[in-house]
Order: sequence, then C-alpha cells, then structure tokens
Amino acid sequence: MSETPPGYQQGYPAYLPPRDHPQATTVLVLGILGIVACQVLGPIAWVLGGRAKRDIDESPRTYGGRGQVVAGYVCGIVATVMLVFYVIILVVFLGVLLNDPTFFEESRY
Repeated sequence: MSETPPGYQQGYPAYLPPRDHPQATTVLVLGILGIVACQVLGPIAWVLGGRAKRDIDESPRTYGGRGQVVAGYVCGIVATVMLVFYVIILVVFLGVLLNDPTFFEESRY
C-alpha cells in the first residue's frame, strides 16, 4: 500500500490555484485588438484592465490571471498612445490642408 504524505488527503490536490478573473481574457483580447486593428479599443482595455488588476490585488486567493490582465492593460495603454498620436497627426494635417489658399479654388483643368 502506498502511504499518503502527512498533510495531504488522498484524492484531493493540496492546493487549487485561483480561477482567472472573469475579465482577464476580455482585457487581453481588447488590448491586442487595440494595437493591431482598432485603437479605439485601447482606452476600454486600459480601464477594464485597471479594474481587473485592482480586483486581483485586493483578493489574490480568489482571482488569478494577473499576467493576462497586465498584458492587456499595457496593450491598452500602447493603443491609447497610438490613438492620441493619430489624432494629433490628423489635426495637424487638416490644419495645414485648410490653411492652403488654393484648397477651395476650383480646378481650371
């Protein structure tokens, strides 16, 4: 007969890791999509990631998946910075275009 080590019950694991936060995968997917496809999703990933990170830090034995949340959170920050950069470039481009005196003239060709 095999002897179970002291402190362990037969048939049950000694430690069950906490389940992932319910929004961990959502934050990661939104963060990645924010970088790759649609930067408007970046601030959403940033906000949801901050909330999920706070929940995990407040109760680490209840929720896991902090790595996924942090990755999505950082991707959300990067996507938000990209969005701001694109908006600034668009505003500068439109400002230069609208200040061109020949922009509103009709073409003679």
